[in-house]
Formats: sequence, C-alpha cells, structure tokens
Amino acid sequence: MKKVLAIILGGGAGTRLYPLTKLRAKPAVPVAGKYRLIDIPVSNCINSEIFKIYVLTQFNSASLNRHIARAYNFSGFSDGFVEVLAAQQTPENPNWFQGTADAVRQYIWMLQDWDVEEFLILSGDHLYRMDYRQFVQRHRDTNADITLSVIPMDDRRASDFGLMKINDSGRVIDFSEKPKGEALAQMRVDTTVLGLTKEQAALQPYIASMGIYVFKKDVLIKLLKQSLEQTDFGKEIIPEAAKDHNVQAFLFDDYWEDIGTIESFYEANLALTKQPLPPFSFYDEAAPIYTRARYLPPSKLLNCQITESMIGEGCILKDCRIQHSVLGVRSRIESGSIIEETLIMGADYYQPSVERQCSLEQDDVPVGIGTDTIIRRAIIDKNARIGNNVKIINKDNIQEAEREKQGFYIRSGIVVVLKNAVIPDGTII
Repeated sequence: MKKVLAIILGGGAGTRLYPLTKLRAKPAVPVAGKYRLIDIPVSNCINSEIFKIYVLTQFNSASLNRHIARAYNFSGFSDGFVEVLAAQQTPENPNWFQGTADAVRQYIWMLQDWDVEEFLILSGDHLYRMDYRQFVQRHRDTNADITLSVIPMDDRRASDFGLMKINDSGRVIDFSEKPKGEALAQMRVDTTVLGLTKEQAALQPYIASMGIYVFKKDVLIKLLKQSLEQTDFGKEIIPEAAKDHNVQAFLFDDYWEDIGTIESFYEANLALTKQPLPPFSFYDEAAPIYTRARYLPPSKLLNCQITESMIGEGCILKDCRIQHSVLGVRSRIESGSIIEETLIMGADYYQPSVERQCSLEQDDVPVGIGTDTIIRRAIIDKNARIGNNVKIINKDNIQEAEREKQGFYIRSGIVVVLKNAVIPDGTII
C-alpha cells in the first residue's frame, strides 16, 4: 500500500447538517460521544496500511485542522502523514472548490509529484469500516483505470441513489442518477457477478455508488486536465470516462451510512447503543477507530439510572435518568433530570467549581444540563448551557423550525440546540 495516496474530500458547506456545521466543517462534526466523522476514513486508511493521507476542505476548517494536528502524528521514521489542504485562491485559479473533482484538480500540481500508482478518493462524512487493501487489489487484478466501491440495493431504497449497470466481468457500462419507474427497472443487474449469493442477488438487484474511488495515477491526472469544465466525479468525470476506460465495480456488502442530514446523523448515533449487535461497532480490536487522546478522568455516576446508552469519558452525572442516549466527553447532568433518545455532544472544557457557583448565585446558567430538566429526541451541541426545569420535548410536534436567537433549530422533528447556546430556566421547547 506504499504506492497508494488517499485523498479525503471534506465536503461542501454541509447545509443539510446545519446547524451542526455552523461553526465547524462537516468532517469535524462529533460522533459517538468522543470521535469526529473524519476519524472514520482516516482510521480505515491506517488499518489498511495507507499512511499518506490528504484531507481537502474549504468551510470552517479551523476545528478540523486542530483535531487532525492533535490526533495524527506519525513516527519520524515513516513517510506517513495526515494533512489538511484548504481551498485557496491563486493567480491561475481565483475560485473556491466547485465540486469533488475540482477540489482534487486544484491541488493536482502537488499530488502528481508523489511516487504512487493509485489515488484513493474517499468521502469525509460516511460511517463504515472497510479494508481498502481488498478494494485496491481488485483494482489491480482487473487492470482497471477506475474502480468504484458499490453497495447492493433493494427496490425500496434504490431510487435514492446514483445506480450503475455492469457486464459479466464487473465492468461498469451505464449510469443513472436516482432513476424511478421504468428507468429504475432498466438498472437491475446480476449482483452474483460481484460475489453475492443468488438469494442475496434476488433481494438486492441494484448497485449504488458509495462515492469512493480508486484511480490509476496517470488516468486521474489526464481526466482532470482534459475536462476543465467537469467538476464532479460521480456525475461527470466517471460516467464520461466509462465510455473509453476500464471502469470496474467493487462490492462492499457491510454497514454503510451516508451521514448527510440531521436525521441520518441522529439515527446513526443512537443506533450505536443497540444490543446485542449494533449495526456499526467501535469495539472492533482488529480495526479500531482512532481519535485524539484527551487524558480525561473516568466518568462519575452518582445514583443514576442508565439504560441502553453510551457515556463518554470525564462526565459527571448526578441522580438522573438516561435512556437510549449518547453522552459526549465532559457532559454534566444535574439531579432530577431525564434524558431520553438524545445525543449530547458534551463540552470542550470543565467549568471551574468557583465559576459554576458564581453563575448559580447570579442566576446565570452554567455549562451542562441543570436540575429537573427533561430532554427527549434532541441533539445538544457542545458547551450548551441548559437551565433548571427546562423541557426540550418538541411538545407541538413541529417538524422544521429556525429559532437561532433562542438557541435552537428543529430538523425532521429533532430539536438541535446550538453550540454555546444558553437555554434559560423554565424554558419549554
């Protein structure tokens, strides 16, 4: 894998994940209480022995830069690195990144100098565990110019994705973006060609792109330089290249979730608490997910009732009830509070005891969740200050709302409390 260079695409402004992306890049959004989304593809690379990794980003990249600098420092005896390449304006190109392909094109002057054979293009906002060695090996075995990682799809979900058609050797011969009706039926393929059993193939007769690609180095450079008006890999570059290049499909038949919306982000986090087998596990010792070491103390639980939940390090919970929830690092919950089906991202710092006491005496709200508060089906972003006797329960069952001045949004019926927001005592949402 020394001849492979990984390029992780940091995504656009993350409008569908707003307000979680208000102050951070999409790959820097916290997940599972202690990780960030970028940790998933970076860890997959490390576990696949790919140690040359660039992350391309352009929006709110300060927290992403800080996280990567603190989390991934390889030994001085290796040529491994994880580096952020931010969008920049140059005399030759005064524009920001216009799409996935354009982002790579703007840095091709640097990427082409590497002594590698393949470029592995990854997305920064997916939740999955994959050994890229098998992916790259399939690319080499079929002498492909481009290989796409695909997942099998059933009839119900197929029309939500960009679908592909393959021939008997696994070569991609046709593309269709979110087809419906007769156009969808035309995209059915025999997925046994890619390794599924006949029973699985009958249930999942479509293949959808995961937005993950392997390119031969010279092929990628040629395609990006000859088609300057094409800015997206999945919609333009690859469908066009399939006409006269060997474009192959590699089947990934395991858990994969595109965390593109507030609802999918919320559901993916809470699914981690399922027993006995969550769809994705952070407890796989053979392929761990890495993140920044924080050296926090253990969590302290005083007379709490906790069911089906994950608790990050350094939390302080007093006489409260937590059910089917995920609590991030340094979460603080006071007595009498009830947290149900909620993702609490925790805090970036501990508020000193004297400062907390002063806040309480001056009727200010300290960091964390106050006494006798009920929170149900919500996402509480970092450093939020939620007072006493607050009810965050979406009592009117509102699906969409923007209340930035009050410190929250509602997306798909999920209340999202903003980072650093203050929700005063007695508030009802």
